[in-house]
Amino acid sequence: MKKETLLEIILGTIGGLIFSIGMCMGLISEWNLLKEGVIVGIVGFIILLFIIPVYRNNHPKKEHEPINWKFIVAWLIGILGALIMGFGMSKVMIETASKSDMIIGIVTGIIGLLICVLDYPIYSYIKSNK
Repeated sequence: MKKETLLEIILGTIGGLIFSIGMCMGLISEWNLLKEGVIVGIVGFIILLFIIPVYRNNHPKKEHEPINWKFIVAWLIGILGALIMGFGMSKVMIETASKSDMIIGIVTGIIGLLICVLDYPIYSYIKSNK
């Protein structure tokens, strides 16, 4: 691993953590830290923006390649799985969840998780069949 790549990873990790802490500060009403959370979130976002010049400096532009539809299909499958899993999690986490909400949420969450887990083998299979 190049040290430039390590710098991108470190900036992304630190920026993402600070941004997410700021979002929690602003969105959890019991903390009463909306203004402070917005400021911390903006600082995290600025740190994340510092990745752009580092990336552009270390990765020269390449010629555009044709669209890799296999890669796009893999992304769409992953996004679909994450959305289904998120729907299941939200059904379980509502305040007055009934028994049917819990069952529906757990089942759809597991289905979404399985889609996410099977995304890479599906992509490998699609990629191997040229």
